[in-house]
Amino acid sequence: MLKDNRLYSVVFNKCPRCHQGDFFVTKSAYSWHFDEMHEKCPHCGEVLMPEPGFYWGAMFVSYAFYTIYTLLTFFVAVKWLNVDLDYYLIGLVPTLVLLTPYFFRLARRSWLTFFIAYDPEKKHRANGKSLNVPA
Repeated sequence: MLKDNRLYSVVFNKCPRCHQGDFFVTKSAYSWHFDEMHEKCPHCGEVLMPEPGFYWGAMFVSYAFYTIYTLLTFFVAVKWLNVDLDYYLIGLVPTLVLLTPYFFRLARRSWLTFFIAYDPEKKHRANGKSLNVPA
């Protein structure tokens, strides 16, 4: 089941430990405060900002997302659909700018998920209890 997989927290903006609490404060990547994260998971209390500078590694993950996106769209548009390269590049640049908040959030969730595994007991332990977790 997808819910028991690490990919679930990356795709659905959830805590990698319990898959219940939200990772970012806002649901949408296209809001004014798209980069605001919870210090701790609102559900299980897992620390989502382990140390200063932890998310520097997420830059490399973000770079990988941009590279994969660019290569996929290049092969589909230029090689398969025979779109002129100039038109492709003119369309690519604004598309990458528009995808920046989405890739930023996706990279941070992916990076933390490399280091924190899903624990179904955290989900059940925290269910029904009011955690007094300071933000």
